[in-house]
Amino acid sequence: MKNDKFRKHIYWGVTAFVVLGLVVILIFLLLNEASVNALFDLIGSILMPVIYGAVLAYLLTPVFNWTCNLVDKGLEKSVKTAKTRKRIARAAAMIASILMLVVIVFGLILMLIPQLIKSIMGIVEALPTSVRNLQVWLEQMLVDNPELESMVMPYYDTAVNYLQNWVSKVVVPNLSNIIGGLSMGVYNVLIALKNVLIGVIVMVYLLNMKEKLITQAKMIVYSAFPLKVANKVIEEVRYTHKVFGGFIIGKLVDSLIIGLMCFVLLSLMNMPYVLLVSVIIGVTNVIPFFGPFIGAVPAAFLILLVSPIKCLYFIGFIFLLQQFDGNVLGPKILGDTTGISSFWVLFSILLFGGLFGFIGMIIGVPTFAVLYRLLTELVTYLLEKKNLSQDIGHYENLNYIEEETKSYIKNERAE
Repeated sequence: MKNDKFRKHIYWGVTAFVVLGLVVILIFLLLNEASVNALFDLIGSILMPVIYGAVLAYLLTPVFNWTCNLVDKGLEKSVKTAKTRKRIARAAAMIASILMLVVIVFGLILMLIPQLIKSIMGIVEALPTSVRNLQVWLEQMLVDNPELESMVMPYYDTAVNYLQNWVSKVVVPNLSNIIGGLSMGVYNVLIALKNVLIGVIVMVYLLNMKEKLITQAKMIVYSAFPLKVANKVIEEVRYTHKVFGGFIIGKLVDSLIIGLMCFVLLSLMNMPYVLLVSVIIGVTNVIPFFGPFIGAVPAAFLILLVSPIKCLYFIGFIFLLQQFDGNVLGPKILGDTTGISSFWVLFSILLFGGLFGFIGMIIGVPTFAVLYRLLTELVTYLLEKKNLSQDIGHYENLNYIEEETKSYIKNERAE
């Protein structure tokens, strides 16, 4: 009994010490927020190649595994040794993964860069004419409504004058600064290119040693936690991988299909800047819910400069394309990978997008899905511990639960 009492005091003492230490660390981090942020930024910039490599390895893992299994099965008859067969299969899978990455990157560069430059130059050259055409179109539309014309045209003239003043008074006098900014941008691009190249090397290492890393991680988990807790941790990690892998890779495939559909259909509609607009729509479609509309704003403005009527057609086309993606294509590709309702999808995009920007809008939905599952399992565990029902139907219109009988007393009328 004395030993149990002594052990209990030690337990509470250690707990209090740990809690006090965590509070001190938290206070220190809050008081030195700028230094802590600078430290994390420094560490992030140093490890950026590793982050790039990890992301590339994660995205190319399906290609690596599929090729590895395909080659391994194809060599079963000709190569009897499993070890040799595995080595050849892994080498072939690595080559296939790198080729896939090279084809995607250089294919996009060779296809997009000339067209993007051509589109941008065309926009710059046609801007004065487009502005005049837009003014003529507005005047023709408002010719039968002088009151509305008197209201709209002053705003239009103000916008045009502002644009002209901005070009003459801001852009031209600050060309040297702009050139300096461009040179700084080139420097940043070179740094990013260096990180990507090192990231590809990191990707190769990670793809080759991912099984060993996973095994070592499991050993650490089972050594650090009780068996029941460790099994639960492994289960949750598997679920997280399933949600993130299914959602992100599925969303990339979905966005690629939407971009190609946009290119084909806009070409048939004889829209201007087809490739540029299709790239914008395809890239922004990676963002759930808001993506097509975010991409539609700059794309619609570009088309508006050429033809207001085509701009209206384009807006209607984007609305129909979003409906097709949200109700037909997206569910076919993604399925129910997240398991959360449309409201929580919207909530997670707003929350994580506000916290982490563009990246947050992409990873917000799977991250919230994982947190939602953890919270659900925690609530289920706590209810089970109190011998209460885990059936949600028992809590619908619930007034109270009797303490002795555990009876669920409900309201006669719905709340």
